[in-house]
Amino acid sequence: MSERPYGVARIDELDSYPIQGQQGLTWRPVRRRFDIRSFGVNAYTAAEAGQRVVEEHREQDGHEELYVVLAGRATFTVEGEEHDAPAGTLVHCPPGTLRSAFAAEPQTTVLGIGAKPGVVFEPSGWEWVFAGISLLDQGDEAGARAELQAGIEANLDAWQGYFNLACIEARLGNEDAALRELERAAERDQEAVAKFAPDDEDFASLTSNPRFLAITGQAKTNSAGS
Repeated sequence: MSERPYGVARIDELDSYPIQGQQGLTWRPVRRRFDIRSFGVNAYTAAEAGQRVVEEHREQDGHEELYVVLAGRATFTVEGEEHDAPAGTLVHCPPGTLRSAFAAEPQTTVLGIGAKPGVVFEPSGWEWVFAGISLLDQGDEAGARAELQAGIEANLDAWQGYFNLACIEARLGNEDAALRELERAAERDQEAVAKFAPDDEDFASLTSNPRFLAITGQAKTNSAGS
């Protein structure tokens, strides 16, 4: 008998990825679970009040998003305005809208749905980055590398996957591997690497490395006759 052509799952059955440095934000991948190809959709959960359920950001490049508070209660801040959002609340954010949200009650869950109108949907590389960094923080080095490699294979021309894999290797003390991946990122977008790498704490051990300085455009060239 073939597998059923549809999927059913509860939020608490989804994989759970706590995201370090995001005030308790925990990502529960929905799109990946069902291999949805038409739009982005993910859930964010908070075990305790005060934890983040939507990171502060603006969607660029024409993406719009709709948030649905599935359980608990959230406090959304949208373009500086605060909104109480109990279960059942819908929050629509057109492209470029600044938004963020925190749980106002324990066990709050927010579903985020997004896409770019008129454009064929492609999964964003951040999914693999979120998963990879979270796995590394949980001590799963092999899982972290596998996620980042999968993201790279899905977005071969994007610099972000190589950059984040370089971050992982640097954190693990693998200097040559980190520099190799950073070089690959720079080959795809030198300007982005030069902008973000020098101040990234993951590369703290490499800031005086001549190869790192060259990759990030910080190497000082000797002037003629000096």
